[in-house]
Amino acid sequence: MLNKYSRKCKTNFSKLSKSKIILTRKLALFFSVIGLWCVPVTGPLIISPVKADLLKAFTKNSFVAEALARSGPAVVTLETQRRVFSNSSLPPGFLTDPYLQRFFGLPDLRAPREHIERGQGSGVIFAADGLVLTNAHVIEQTDRVMIGMSDGRRIPGRVIGQDSITDLAVIQLEGAGPWPTAPLGNSDNLEVGDWAIAVGNPYGLENTVTLGIISNLNRNVTQLGISGKRLELIQTDAAINPGNSGGPLLNAKGEVVGINMLVRSGPGAGLGFAIPINRAREIAKQLVTKGKASHPIIGVSLSSISNENNNFNKAQESGAKIRYVIPGSPADQGGLQINDVIISIEGELMEEPENVVSAINQYGANQYLSFKVRRRGKDMVFSIKPIDMSDLEMFKKKL
Repeated sequence: MLNKYSRKCKTNFSKLSKSKIILTRKLALFFSVIGLWCVPVTGPLIISPVKADLLKAFTKNSFVAEALARSGPAVVTLETQRRVFSNSSLPPGFLTDPYLQRFFGLPDLRAPREHIERGQGSGVIFAADGLVLTNAHVIEQTDRVMIGMSDGRRIPGRVIGQDSITDLAVIQLEGAGPWPTAPLGNSDNLEVGDWAIAVGNPYGLENTVTLGIISNLNRNVTQLGISGKRLELIQTDAAINPGNSGGPLLNAKGEVVGINMLVRSGPGAGLGFAIPINRAREIAKQLVTKGKASHPIIGVSLSSISNENNNFNKAQESGAKIRYVIPGSPADQGGLQINDVIISIEGELMEEPENVVSAINQYGANQYLSFKVRRRGKDMVFSIKPIDMSDLEMFKKKL
């Protein structure tokens, strides 16, 4: 039966002399199984032009290799150093007694001892003038930063600015370029199921690449039990291990769509999270131009009402409920109260607390915004002027 089928295939393609490709018999039989072309038992294998294109696509480099070739040279290793002071390991107060010191013949060892603590992370060069984007926690409280390039060079780096709220930092390479740069994509165009390629230096192993998909978008950090941050993260199953922090998350085109931040350990291990590049780009611009990032707030704590039992009809089962109002904050001064539900800001509907944070970030501080609020079944409008988070911290210290 195979001989008959093979002869039939050879007859059909006998005129395609220019498209003949001779393969080994084992490889030919393999491709016949997966249905790429028919296989004659004897003589050369004859392939149609269409199926020759399929063979070319099958044997070419993977899209991961092409994506890495585009952005890989801009991925760097960050080697950090900081001085750490530690006290003696003897019991607290032991060396503070001069009589015991003289009894044991010990010198005054109360002065703290100093040692160098080293760390490592990843980063990506995003500007031709040598600007590196990474996580703030990678370079936090460091005295020295060295940048390891993909070509083996080691370049000193200078911290331009860092923002603990979004866990982002920008470092300036101190040396003569030109520098390789990675193209930045658009994280707003991501969809669940898209390819995700994580690049970095986990456990000190340089140029490590892992592949996965985008598992979720707009994952709020509060869902991960993290407080004090204002982030909506990209969730991926591409492996992000310690040392990957600050490295890029690429799409299938090799564009940076996120900055790797953390990996979930313990229950639910195997989940990685990255900061969307659109948010990172915005913060990086502020760090470069101002040395710090601005975080406008109105001084409230919010929760979702979508899953609550309430008397709203289905068209109204959205919004952000105010759980707490900081005394003296813009929200307090503007008239907002606990249990108010924020329906819209500047006419834009607010379905979840995340929408409120995003809207306030979008408009910035020091300009009045129109808040539509539902209070005990009645819609009311308030004019609120957000302030920067740092100003609120200074205000709270004065209370």
